[in-house]
Amino acid sequence: MESEIFSIEMNVRDYECDMQGIVNNSVYQNYLEHARHEYLKAKRVDFKLYTEKGINLVVIRIELDYKYPLASGDKFLVTVDIKKESKIRFAFFQDIYLLPDKKPVLLGKVIGVAVNSNGRPFFPEEFKEIFTI
Repeated sequence: MESEIFSIEMNVRDYECDMQGIVNNSVYQNYLEHARHEYLKAKRVDFKLYTEKGINLVVIRIELDYKYPLASGDKFLVTVDIKKESKIRFAFFQDIYLLPDKKPVLLGKVIGVAVNSNGRPFFPEEFKEIFTI
């Protein structure tokens, strides 16, 4: 099963900008996290239910390449594509584009794993339908 690229449009809010008038670098991670959560919800991944089952989804690495700054009022698109990286790791390939021309703003890769209630990493059976295996 091929993964499909998910996308969500968002807007920059004034309070997300720093003294230079551009989005603070740390805010981009919030954008990426929101898009990942929306993607997983669309795939019927319920964080509360997973936690109750002892499946905790955690980020273990983030790589970000900043290409162009966003400023207050900008409208942008965040994309999410997911791939299995190893037996237990999965990667979210996430990019941000300035709208309407889709100018690249940020290229990112977020590595995650699931850990059980003992903190041991594993690949949840529930995830198999999401990934190309």
